[in-house]
Amino acid sequence: MTTTRGTWLATDEGTHRAAFTAADWVLLIAPALIWGCSFLFIAEALESFSPALVTAGRIGFGALTLTFVPAARRTRVSRDDWRRIAVLGVIWMSLPFACFSIAEQWIDSALAGMLNAVMPLTTALVSAFLLRRAPRRLQMVGLVIGFVGAVLIAAPELGRGKSAASGIGLVLLAVVSYSLSANASVPLTQRYGSLPVIWRTQLVAFVVSAPFAVPGAMSIEFHVSGIAALIALGVGGTALAQVFAARLMARVGATRGSMITYLMPLVSIAVGVAFRHDRVAALSLVGIGVVLAGAAIASRSEV
Repeated sequence: MTTTRGTWLATDEGTHRAAFTAADWVLLIAPALIWGCSFLFIAEALESFSPALVTAGRIGFGALTLTFVPAARRTRVSRDDWRRIAVLGVIWMSLPFACFSIAEQWIDSALAGMLNAVMPLTTALVSAFLLRRAPRRLQMVGLVIGFVGAVLIAAPELGRGKSAASGIGLVLLAVVSYSLSANASVPLTQRYGSLPVIWRTQLVAFVVSAPFAVPGAMSIEFHVSGIAALIALGVGGTALAQVFAARLMARVGATRGSMITYLMPLVSIAVGVAFRHDRVAALSLVGIGVVLAGAAIASRSEV
């Protein structure tokens, strides 16, 4: 196994470099299902809470959820690795969650989703730099095809909603932050397991985020839908999905694991059709097929 330990920004190869197993596909699809609904939940939560309060609230509910899992609490983590976890608390959760909460006030979800789809490519670049080798040609082809599919899915919706350079910049900042943290989480998760790492990361992230949420707490507009959306973001998107994703990346590597991002728009479309009676453009349907093809190619063996 190739490793680059020694600094906070280090990564490892995945422990399973062969083609995806059924378990790997479950770990890929489960977070995509949960995160595919996240943009809807964020928008709903913002109707009741400030962006800072949404960020701190989802992290708090996520940490609280994992606190009740004994395996998350009982594993001992070395002092050196606690420093790495502290960095992850900022770049994996506090910073990107805040970026998305603020950005969704200025840009539409289709644009946010398309920009978020850059993550597997940027993750591959970070991984190649840290491991001193480029991704296998087959995986890179799959990632590029998946990105094209994500663009096709979002393209019909672009320009229909609000847009601003500040929102685009915040999403891109979040994407870079995710790419760094996806790689940095791999050796930690391989060493301790996803539950202990994610729980501790969330504790750090909550401590960092909570002070920024205090001013917004003074002007809360209580709506059942907003509170329910915030709880769903915490329990589902911040706790369960993060645990699944971290486990997948530890198994198959950060680059292949980041393909979760490509499947999220498929879920968003399904949610829109089911609950908002949205109509799906023909180009988006083509994009779905392209995304699935890209995922199938990138999931092939790396050896």
